Amino acid sequence: MTLAAMLMDLLRGLGTSLEIFFLTLLVALPLGFPLALGRMAKNRLLAGAIGVWISIVRGTPLMLQIIFVYFAPYLLFGMPLSRYPRLLATVLAFGLNYAAYFAEIYRGGMLAVDPGQREAATALGLSRAQTFFRIILPQTIKRVIPAVGNEVITLVKDTSLAFTIAVTEMFTIAKQLSSANTTMAPLVAAAVFYYIFNYLVAFAMGQIEKRYAYYS
Repeated sequence: MTLAAMLMDLLRGLGTSLEIFFLTLLVALPLGFPLALGRMAKNRLLAGAIGVWISIVRGTPLMLQIIFVYFAPYLLFGMPLSRYPRLLATVLAFGLNYAAYFAEIYRGGMLAVDPGQREAATALGLSRAQTFFRIILPQTIKRVIPAVGNEVITLVKDTSLAFTIAVTEMFTIAKQLSSANTTMAPLVAAAVFYYIFNYLVAFAMGQIEKRYAYYS
């Protein structure tokens, strides 16, 4: 197989990796907020349940969670695996996993806001919703961008775990090509693609961090 053909195959796998990446962020970034708020709720049952769930997600391997999400409908409800797309299972597993991490990051950001600001907002007559969206949320976003950026960069590399349930993303294709052609070239090319992808993500997150910087 020619180098050009190998690169075309890797680019096809990169498309799948990008799909997993962006769909995961689409699920995890917004889902983290209600989880963080539930974790901070005065209702101990709700806060405790979410805390246990986050602990389980963060304390078990993502690979195991992908397998569980894929096979759970069959084992629990007898749903044929042929009707359950592997990519959907991958995105659900990744989304739930990263939402747990984002929830803890968001929670830390909200707790870092001076409680006196909440009291001042109440004294000014702002509702709880107004206080959250006008005062707490903007400051939380500024504080959590670096930590969120680190998780997003990790997600780029974690997309390779989709091979667990035979999703043919870039790393899987690179291994197949390397084995079939007895050459390391596909793996090296995949490493370059991952590095470029990570560099672009890091650059974008750096620009966002500058945009929300406290001082120019």
